[in-house]
Amino acid sequence: MPKLYYQGHGSYRITDNDGRVIYVDPYAGDGYDLPADIILVTHQHQDHNQIDRCAQKEDCVIFTNKEAIEAGGYMTCHIDDADISIEAVEAYNDKHSVDECVGFIITLDGVKIYASGDTSKTEQMATFAQRKLDYAILCGDGRYNMGPAEAADCARLIGAKHNMLVHVMPGENIREIAENWEAPNKLILGPGDEIDL
Repeated sequence: MPKLYYQGHGSYRITDNDGRVIYVDPYAGDGYDLPADIILVTHQHQDHNQIDRCAQKEDCVIFTNKEAIEAGGYMTCHIDDADISIEAVEAYNDKHSVDECVGFIITLDGVKIYASGDTSKTEQMATFAQRKLDYAILCGDGRYNMGPAEAADCARLIGAKHNMLVHVMPGENIREIAENWEAPNKLILGPGDEIDL
C-alpha cells in the first residue's frame, strides 16, 4: 500500500508499493533520508525548492515548475517502468504567478493525489471532480495563499475522497487549524505523521 509521510509546511514524501520515493516541495521537517526516485517542486520560493535536502538515486527525476510549464502549456511526466504519472496543473494567486507556479496530480498504484502547491482557487479546479481524485492536499495559510475557508470551498469543489490541509503560517499549530477546518472528509496530519493511501 502506498504511504504519505507529512514532513511539515508544504513538504511531504510519498512511497509507492514498490518502494519508489517521491518528495513534494522539500523544505520542512525530517525524513529526507530515503533516496528519491522523483522530486517535485511546484515553484521556486525557498520554502518549496530545497532539493539538496533529499537523498537521491543516481537516476532521480527532478520535475519542477520550470519543466512543467513549457511554451505556455502544462506538461505531464511519465515514469513508464513504475506506472507513475505526474500531471502539472494550474496554481496562482496575487503572490504566485501563473507563469511560474504549478500544482500536480500524481497517479501511482491506482491512487490519484492532487498537490496544490501555493495557490488560491483556480478555474481548473472545477474540472477535478470528474477526475475522481482520492486525495486533495491543499495549502491554507491565508496570507500568501488561500486561507482555510477558501481551501474548504476548493475541497468541496474538487470532491476528492480525502482532504488534507498543509502550509499554514510558521509557528501556527497545523493540527488545531485542521481540527477546525470545515472541509469534507478531512484528514488531520501533523509533522511526522504517516498514513496509508
